[in-house]
Amino acid sequence: MTAGLFFGHLRMEWLEILTHKRSGKIRLVPRLTTLPGDLETPVSVFLKFRPHGARFLLESADGVGLTGRYSFIGMRPKFRIDLFADHALATSAEHAVKIPYVDSRNPFDILRKLISSIEITSNPLGSALLGGLVGHINYEAVGFIEPRLKLLENGHAHPVASFYLVDTLFVFDHFKRQMQAMALVENGNSKSSSARGIIEEMTDLLKGDVKFPGSCSPTAPESFEPNVTKSRYEQLVEVARENIFKGNIFQLVLSQAQVAHSPVDGFQVYRALRMLNPSPYMFYLDMDNQELIGSSPEVMVRLNAGKATLRPIAGTRPRGESESEDIEFEKSLVADEKELAEHTMLVDLGRNDLGRTCKYGSVTVERLMQVERFSHVMHLTSTVTGQLLPGKDQFDLFSAVFPAGTVTGAPKVRAMQLISEMENTPRGPYAGCVGYFSLSGDMDMCITIRTVMKQGSSLRLQAGAGLVADSVPEREYQETLNKLQALKDAIRIAEGGFHDPLH
Repeated sequence: MTAGLFFGHLRMEWLEILTHKRSGKIRLVPRLTTLPGDLETPVSVFLKFRPHGARFLLESADGVGLTGRYSFIGMRPKFRIDLFADHALATSAEHAVKIPYVDSRNPFDILRKLISSIEITSNPLGSALLGGLVGHINYEAVGFIEPRLKLLENGHAHPVASFYLVDTLFVFDHFKRQMQAMALVENGNSKSSSARGIIEEMTDLLKGDVKFPGSCSPTAPESFEPNVTKSRYEQLVEVARENIFKGNIFQLVLSQAQVAHSPVDGFQVYRALRMLNPSPYMFYLDMDNQELIGSSPEVMVRLNAGKATLRPIAGTRPRGESESEDIEFEKSLVADEKELAEHTMLVDLGRNDLGRTCKYGSVTVERLMQVERFSHVMHLTSTVTGQLLPGKDQFDLFSAVFPAGTVTGAPKVRAMQLISEMENTPRGPYAGCVGYFSLSGDMDMCITIRTVMKQGSSLRLQAGAGLVADSVPEREYQETLNKLQALKDAIRIAEGGFHDPLH
């Protein structure tokens, strides 16, 4: 398939915005067609659209599988923008344009410039996402925000953030049982027929058949190669504890990665994962050079109509074999002083992070230490909110809270410095975020955990455990394995063409 099939055209106006040669606004008008949505699913539609330029699927469910209101399929973005350590690269059907940073300390200003240069005349969808930037940010991108961290060495050859500029969406409204095909066109543009054309194309594609990828040979459990041995991980737990006793940190999140190789289709893995581990943030994101396949339980940060939200997750137990065993694990979790102390520290860190860009006195802990169950584990969760200060925007909020304390520890900077010394490979997408900066000014980013990172036949999985003073090394190592298990199960089921049992 050609790049032209997947991308729109990088018109001169967009080039001028990206290179800071144009000011003013581009006014976009939504064009919309609404269809009954009771005979299709987001998965079936994505499979029909996938050969014709569908690049992502975003869905939501709670821990027991209840579907969120909206699902989003992105079609033929205008272009992709990749942020490297020293430049950005915009790629479209006919261009690949290198863009130097005007302010190298904050290349996210390029994303802000894009969003702020576009004005939407109305929001007929009613959803927070009405076009905008959809993609992911690697953990190492914190090097743009915090200069004391030397995390961008790998960012000269590989992007540390990648986004699509999206102006065409296919949206499921599960509450109304409707599907909506939407395209944005420039106000007064006589070429609005192009919007009608792609809307008509999407509705025509719905009439086609679903084509499923085939099965492949299974990946043996022992084929997953860890980047750290069990004994070495447990030694590093002791190193972290020593730093805690010395007062250097209060907590540190230490991760391990495992890599295997398989020809399995990435979207088949997503199908299995969304059934095995329904989560608030489920995503299949095809960025051409890699696929991110995830079911993350945790928001990194959300902004909706000026309200900022964090939901720290810390404290874990495995799921039981029965309801009575689940209840026993819950009792153990809420009575565990180590888990409670870890969670309290991260709630406080979240309050402090929000306080940097939110109105004084508006930061509130709305829910504290509630147990939520997921497919393989249960967690302690809290909700922290605040009202964004006037003059601040989604990018200010993002920079204030990234990365989440639940994947670093506290204090953040010192914990991240120790992580870079203790973990022997860059984290990449793991512990970064996936989501969108909407043209509406809203934002929704989840933490990139419970995620398969696929490049060609390479499948990379990663998980961490929060370490505090009384951490038990063997137990912390086992926690990382528990978190990886749903991903391995999803790969196995996808490889078997869904002929194997789910459990």
